[in-house]
Amino acid sequence: MYQAGSNQTSRSPKLLSGILMILIGSSSYGMLSTFVKLAYKHGHTTAEVTVAQFGWGVLILTLLAMFFSKNAPKPSKSEYIQLVAAGTTLGFTSVLYYLSVQYIAASVAVVLLMQSIWLGVLFESIIKKTWPSLDKIIAVVLVLFGTVLATNALDASAGHLDIRGFFFGMLAAISFSGTMAATGSIASHLPPIKRSQIMLYGGALVVLIFAIVTQIAPYYWGVKILSPEFTSSKSFDFSIFLTYGLFVAIFGTVLPPIMLNKGFPITGVGLGSIISSIELPFAMMIAFILLGEHIGPAQLVGVAIIIISVFILNYRMVLNETQA
Repeated sequence: MYQAGSNQTSRSPKLLSGILMILIGSSSYGMLSTFVKLAYKHGHTTAEVTVAQFGWGVLILTLLAMFFSKNAPKPSKSEYIQLVAAGTTLGFTSVLYYLSVQYIAASVAVVLLMQSIWLGVLFESIIKKTWPSLDKIIAVVLVLFGTVLATNALDASAGHLDIRGFFFGMLAAISFSGTMAATGSIASHLPPIKRSQIMLYGGALVVLIFAIVTQIAPYYWGVKILSPEFTSSKSFDFSIFLTYGLFVAIFGTVLPPIMLNKGFPITGVGLGSIISSIELPFAMMIAFILLGEHIGPAQLVGVAIIIISVFILNYRMVLNETQA
């Protein structure tokens, strides 16, 4: 009995550091929608924000990998290709998420991104060809109910939810679910910084193509593939690299993957998933402070319900990890 307590005590500082890392990583993600909204208010485009984000991200993580992972094992050719392919979901998630922020409130966009919770359950059931357990079904129902409240869908006075923002937000959640599925299974023997660096190459390719199609080609070459609603007839504003682009890169591309990849092995996936749900209330708080977005009682209840659903999905794993 004493020995068990002693082991628990010795693990406490390490566990606390793991919890802190996940809090930092998740809170960083929570800032993104607000920073992007501010960038839009200063006349920047989605193409400019994403190119600056991934440009800085690739540069910073490449430098970090040179200093901290220079003696790490090199990925095989197939692993390298898989990581780059998996990284394209990072690019798609950023583009779709930031497009969503163009049409809806930052606090609502992050709620839509959190639909990856039940989408992950759905994808798992399809892959395993089994029905989800009762607690997972309950959690999915709670997520959907909490989403209705958190997006103010029942409040007619709040105005309608722009279908374009909703559509892009849901696509971002689907893409983010793919990211979560891929990052945990490909080249897991590599250091987190190295894996993140290679995955960013795939994401950078996606945002570069997006920037070419929506801004560079229409303005510089006169080539318009998409409708005017999704194109920008303005020169690329490189000042974004020194302002919001740097913030979005640090809090969306550099800090979160490093913190989460270091924190999750310490806390375990179950506890880590519960802690990471802090992203949702933190994002709403930042949107309230910096953007002045109204957060009503129903939205707060909805957020609480979604967090409860995350606990329901992961409590068994937490128990197993604790007993182990």
